[in-house]
Amino acid sequence: MNTSDTRIFEPEGRAIEYADEGGNGPAVVLIPGRGLNISYLGLLAHALAEEEFRVVRVGPRHPAAGAERTPTLHDLARDVIDVMDHVGLEAAWIGGHAFGGVLARTVVLDHPARAGGVLLLGVEGAAQTDELADAETEIPDGARDADVVAMQEAAQASSPEIAWSTLPASHPVLVVQGSDDPLTPPANGEALRASAPMLVSVVSVDGAGHLFPLTHVGETAWPIEDYLDWD
Repeated sequence: MNTSDTRIFEPEGRAIEYADEGGNGPAVVLIPGRGLNISYLGLLAHALAEEEFRVVRVGPRHPAAGAERTPTLHDLARDVIDVMDHVGLEAAWIGGHAFGGVLARTVVLDHPARAGGVLLLGVEGAAQTDELADAETEIPDGARDADVVAMQEAAQASSPEIAWSTLPASHPVLVVQGSDDPLTPPANGEALRASAPMLVSVVSVDGAGHLFPLTHVGETAWPIEDYLDWD
């Protein structure tokens, strides 16, 4: 797959934005933060794709009008798997930024055979992040997707079994985090590593804030490339 065009997949009335690009190298799924779409992860996806990684970005669902049931994190994880099935991706490292990392962990917990590992771009702690309400986080206008925030918050609240530090038992976890991130502070990543030192590796991006996957593309891509051992 060599296109980065954004497309919409609509299984059972769920409109899910996605983009699929790259080569035949390691596969990585990227899930955006709360209230954000996949556009701001595009530069990181392109950087990895240039190194022949296959990168699939999966955005939040937009349910059909009149949908009655609030989804859980497990339902949103199923969306990711449905997109992987749709594009013919059997397995990948499942990654996400902030809330996207919570969802990435849920995907791997629910579907361990579909994952090589977990990539967390910042670790959301016990308190939910709120990127859209943070005045210091300069989110590009085109990356905002405020319509999904309430759905994402409700999904997380209805899934208390997925705590901030819940990890798969046997999958490696790579944390890449900004050293100056106020929303997913580096202390969260260090605490996660302390909870599972044999599974979790942490790399800090010096001087980077919350949107480091956008503002520090190279520094974010390099440890991913190195950890997945792809030249």
